[in-house]
Amino acid sequence: MRGRVSVVNSVFIGASNQLGEFESGLTVAWFGVVPAAVLGGVGNLLIVGLWRCFFQQLAGRDRLKYNRSQS
Repeated sequence: MRGRVSVVNSVFIGASNQLGEFESGLTVAWFGVVPAAVLGGVGNLLIVGLWRCFFQQLAGRDRLKYNRSQS
């Protein structure tokens, strides 16, 4: 069973890289280099913001507490 799971994992990881390259190339072909880079950055920030909204309890975990009296 572990071998089958490992193969499926390898296929999905390998395919995700190629799919990402295809998506990036298609976006550049449609919009151009600079707009595609800006769109990718804005999309990334949007996903981070949504993740933070949906998982608020996780967003504050493992944060160091800053003590102003020590500075």
